[in-house]
Amino acid sequence: MTYCVAVKVDEGLVFVSDSRTNAGVDHISTYAKMHAFCGDGRRFFTLLSAGNLATSRAVVTRLRHDMQNGAELSLNSVKHLTDAADYIGRVSREEQHKHSKRVKDEKFQAGASFILGGQIQGGGHSILLVYPEGNYIPVSRHSPFLQIGEDKYGKPILDRIIEKELSLEVAGRCALVSMDSTMRSNASVGPPIDLLLYSAGTQRPGSQVTFGEDDEYLRQLRRAWQDSLKASFLELPKLPLPSPSVRLVDG
Repeated sequence: MTYCVAVKVDEGLVFVSDSRTNAGVDHISTYAKMHAFCGDGRRFFTLLSAGNLATSRAVVTRLRHDMQNGAELSLNSVKHLTDAADYIGRVSREEQHKHSKRVKDEKFQAGASFILGGQIQGGGHSILLVYPEGNYIPVSRHSPFLQIGEDKYGKPILDRIIEKELSLEVAGRCALVSMDSTMRSNASVGPPIDLLLYSAGTQRPGSQVTFGEDDEYLRQLRRAWQDSLKASFLELPKLPLPSPSVRLVDG
């Protein structure tokens, strides 16, 4: 399974993804699910992927080849982020069709979902969710983050903390706590964890960090979050229970 999250704040964008693709008893494999595209210096994109690994890898390869070969339509030629989302959706559908034709199994799922984020010079920074069907939705004003994959465990912290006025650093910490909560509840999501912070208006990647299995910062973050939760829980108002009634015993 996979978990990826992207956050939009006034200062820029935050991207976090895990790298686990298999979590069997005796075999764990990893593959990066975050892919940055710097383009011509006037545009920057980051793509997060979830779903069929063969499809997502093929889509990323096609996007890079189209940029390198000067294709008429590529991430270097689109004028708006929505155009990029349309293009990625089309490429995804084409790759899904190829894989489905090769595998004669009705249960086979070739679908992949993507979160596209970035900025083209002259336009605003944003993030969009591209579905396996090729359609997409942008981030909303009321919920400035998008998730794909195993999203239910990490959503509560995002709902409570993320606001567009947050700094990139604080939004990045919140996204990492969201990832840690997901890893705690689902063993199929795990390190290495990739983090990328994009500052609005720069058209280039900002801070990029990869946290490994035994990363000290992740351990500190996990301990601090767990201790804070326990301490806050113990400070909650006590239940308004009635006084225990007196029972008379016959005798």
